[in-house]
Order: sequence, then structure tokens, then C-alpha cells
Amino acid sequence: MPEFEFYQGEQPKNYEQKCACTLVLDVSGSMAGQAIKQLNLGLQQFYIDILKDVTALSRLEVQIISFSDIIKVETDFALMDDDYHVPHLTTRGTTRLVDAVRQGIQSIEARKRWYKESGQTYYRPYVILITDGAPDGDQDVKGLEKEIYHGVENKHFNFWAFGVEGADMGFLRKISHPSFPALRMKGIEFVTFFKWLSNSMGTITHSKEGEKINITPKNEDENPFQITL
Repeated sequence: MPEFEFYQGEQPKNYEQKCACTLVLDVSGSMAGQAIKQLNLGLQQFYIDILKDVTALSRLEVQIISFSDIIKVETDFALMDDDYHVPHLTTRGTTRLVDAVRQGIQSIEARKRWYKESGQTYYRPYVILITDGAPDGDQDVKGLEKEIYHGVENKHFNFWAFGVEGADMGFLRKISHPSFPALRMKGIEFVTFFKWLSNSMGTITHSKEGEKINITPKNEDENPFQITL
């Protein structure tokens, strides 16, 4: 089935300009314990914060993909309104990171085609990766690196990689475009991270075409990263 048919038959809830955001989340075995607990709390915080922003609520569409030794679309693209279901993530297995990111990119491209087919305008989409490790050894890392660089360079999407403690930051920097360098999170501060992310997505969905925006955390308490943005 051609990719553009993924969303055929779906009717838009509104015709506001859309911002598609795919969260590609590591749920491999190394994320067990406090890490997965905090990640689930962070997702809940993200949902709560978006519910408070009327504009983001009508424009931001979120997809959540989890990956371990299997890749699962936990929630497909949808507005984060009262009907949105925040998944509860559990850990298992290894790290099919490359395949998961590639699926996120393919989903973004399919969603963009649906926007065009259904007469909706959209902001440049975001693919956001969060991981605490490195990909399994049999994955096509070089191919993904080229795919991300080409996609960001040609303004098809934005890609942002975030490493939790234990992540291979050298790998994450390698696959990231220079305009969106990989960042290391402070420990497992997912709640702080998702508060920053919801603020950032809110700023983006309130912006006008061509407008330059600044999503830098305003103070240290709001900064979930170990380096300055």
C-alpha cells in the first residue's frame, strides 16, 4: 500500500495550521526502573501542559513511537485534546533505534501528504529521539545519517536527538544535523524536559511563517540539559 494511503479516510478535526511531532522513545531494558517511571511521568506532564494552551491544542499533532527489540506506534498522529490517550510505556529487549527513527521519518512524510490531500497547511514537522544507549550493531547507521541530513537540509523535517545518562553522544551527534546538535539531558529529568518541550511546541504553534523563534530555557530551573542550548 502506498504510504500516502496511511491516513486516507481520516477527516481533519479543524483546518488550523498543523505541527506534526513524532516522539521516538527508547524503552529497551536499560531504561528499566526510575528511567521509565520518570519518562511516563514526563509524558503525562507534556499532555497536561498542552491542554492548557488553546492554540497548541488545535495545531500540535503528536505521534509516539517506542522501540526496543520491537517498534510500536503507541499513539498515531492526533491533537492532544480530551480524547488523546497517553500511553504507559514498559521496558524490554534491545535497541532497534535506527529502524525506529526511520519509521518516524516515514510517518512524518505520510502525514504531510495527508495534510496536502486534505487541504491543511503545516509547520515543518519534528522528529524527536530520546535514548539512553546506542543502536543494535546490525543497523544501517550510515544510511540513517544520510537520510536525516538530507531531510533537515532540504527542510522536509527537523530532527532532534536527546541522550539520557548512558547514551552514546558521539553516535547521536553523528546522526544529527549541525543546525540541531544532539543534547545530553540532566540525568532522567523527563518532567523538566517535557515541560520545556511543551513550551517549545507552544512557541512554534503560535509563530507566523518566517518568524524567528527562541526556545532557549529562560533560567537554570527550566533547563533540562547539561549544556547551554
